[in-house]
Amino acid sequence: MPQRLPPLPDEEWDDRTRQALSALLPRRLRNEQGAGPAIGALARHPDLAEVFLPFSTYVLFKSSLSPRLREMVTLRVARRRDCAYEWAQHLPLARQAGLSDAEIEAAAQGKAADPLESLVLEAVDELEIDSTLSDATWDALGARLDERQRMDLVFTVGTYALLAMVFNAFGVPAEPEGEGHDH
Repeated sequence: MPQRLPPLPDEEWDDRTRQALSALLPRRLRNEQGAGPAIGALARHPDLAEVFLPFSTYVLFKSSLSPRLREMVTLRVARRRDCAYEWAQHLPLARQAGLSDAEIEAAAQGKAADPLESLVLEAVDELEIDSTLSDATWDALGARLDERQRMDLVFTVGTYALLAMVFNAFGVPAEPEGEGHDH
């Protein structure tokens, strides 16, 4: 499928567009090539990009979840939602967070050897299926995660579910692993 919303062409980038993307992209990447296919598509709607990108940047970089848990959650959502772009973007991040290839594939299937990681992946599945967590899951998470971490978990699942919808609906192509700058 061709990309329905291709990156904004360089000649259409203006100061407003560059400012809207400043929360995520350094100045040198605020152009069609540097932004990549997903953020480049968001450049078509600076008002939306300006409010969404700081939030998604929080989820990616400042969340109270460990990078390892965050990436396991993201990969599980990407696999459940069949989002090749999200998967490709997060594979290198998962490896940087210390996940082995076997752990990455297990997480994609909703499985982990560690009890907390397994519980978090079960929570992803509950949220994806029911849009809520059972009392048992919420309480089990509460025994291992504080209130803010549980909140960040729910927002991480929701954010990457939304992004999977965005990437799939806009036709953002998966890039070769390690390329691009989107999340």
